[in-house]
Amino acid sequence: MKFKTNSPLPGFAPALFYTVLYLALIVVIPLSGLFFKTAELGLAQFWDLISGERVTHALMISFATALAAAMINAVFGLIIAWVFVRYDFTGKGLFDAIIDLPFALPTAVAGIALSTLYSGSGWLGNLFNKVGIEIAFTPIGIVIALTFIGLPFVVRSVEPVLRELEKELEEAAASLGANRWQTLYHVVFPTLLPALLSGFALAFARGVGEYGSVIFIAGNVPYVSEVAPLLIVIKLEEYDYAGATAVAAAMLLISFVLLILINALQAWSQRYKASSGNVNAAPDKGFVA
Repeated sequence: MKFKTNSPLPGFAPALFYTVLYLALIVVIPLSGLFFKTAELGLAQFWDLISGERVTHALMISFATALAAAMINAVFGLIIAWVFVRYDFTGKGLFDAIIDLPFALPTAVAGIALSTLYSGSGWLGNLFNKVGIEIAFTPIGIVIALTFIGLPFVVRSVEPVLRELEKELEEAAASLGANRWQTLYHVVFPTLLPALLSGFALAFARGVGEYGSVIFIAGNVPYVSEVAPLLIVIKLEEYDYAGATAVAAAMLLISFVLLILINALQAWSQRYKASSGNVNAAPDKGFVA
């Protein structure tokens, strides 16, 4: 079997071998083992295990909070990346380093810090409690924790694309009569959309499987703030391996389907960008204020 490659550099065969071996050991074999274990349950037993009220509620909490946090990060991550790239200000390097803090900080430490801050006796939690809003031990606290750990994915995905964006394109749009919002919508946003979707997908995937930063601030109350990863750990501690496997397989299938949809949306945005770029390249095409 021969593979064709256009690269003039040698080493394609060993590089391909190590790539396939790495993916097999790290991704394919563990996931295959999970599906083989799930297949032993049978379809009826598998459905009974994942259709229980506690399991469905935990899955709903996990995916809903991860989606909400990813959407928040998509908005504010874009704004933060824009500020870092387009403006210079005192302390910029410090703030830029703080963005990467969730990458280096242990998730358990982040969870303890957030639960202490937003608990009823915490600095911020006490203020919110005075107006009747409880954050700790509720889904709101989970969203805050997932927003904290997912923000760097969006910022670091959008920032390099924004740096490479030529300002001449914005100046050309302005010379054609476009206002700032039209330039942002027709020129800047289509270029940033694929990177923004990539950051959104990374933040969402991280949030779905997050455990360390969530268990402290969530409170893990069944039917209220219990997330699916914690439910898997509980079932393992109860030696309910079938239930833990079923929940894990359900999370994997749902995550896989959602990521396929996000990737399809990203591919569509790239095609849309290419087609709109060809249309906007016409010399007689202008903007109407």
